[in-house]
Amino acid sequence: MKPRAYWNPYFAGVMLGLVLFGTFLVAAQGLGATAFPKRLIALWAAGVDAQWTARNPALGSYVAGGVFPLRNWIFVEVIGVMLGGFIGALSAGRFRVAVEKGPRVSVRARLWYALAGGTIMGFAAGLARGCTSGQALSGGATLATGSWLFMLMVFAGGYAVAWFVRRQWV
Repeated sequence: MKPRAYWNPYFAGVMLGLVLFGTFLVAAQGLGATAFPKRLIALWAAGVDAQWTARNPALGSYVAGGVFPLRNWIFVEVIGVMLGGFIGALSAGRFRVAVEKGPRVSVRARLWYALAGGTIMGFAAGLARGCTSGQALSGGATLATGSWLFMLMVFAGGYAVAWFVRRQWV
């Protein structure tokens, strides 16, 4: 099967907006996935030492009252994102194992950069108590000033760093 063209970005944006609107209607909350890794850690930690996990200020709320940490909307959302990505890639003829990279970077370096960037973003999202999708999409849709300022800073940071890393991609 020959890969098809990507979706038109404006159409994709409208579709994402409709999905966001649907999550507000159905789940009474927006999109965001920062708490999912914390819920997995809480599940693991409770299996190792339930009393310590319950007393832990960062993890205790996820297991309070004997609640199963993955019994939450975010679990459904993350499974839906993975399933939707799989179906989308399969239906577009783009399902394959590959590492997207520029011509001047090795696969190994690209994977290390991805791991480092993901770790930094995950740590920062934990500090900020929200991820980019939660801030930009859900916070922006509710016209939260902090979310709009956050996204302006994300774009400013991206433009400021782009010159230094562009040789990796062109």
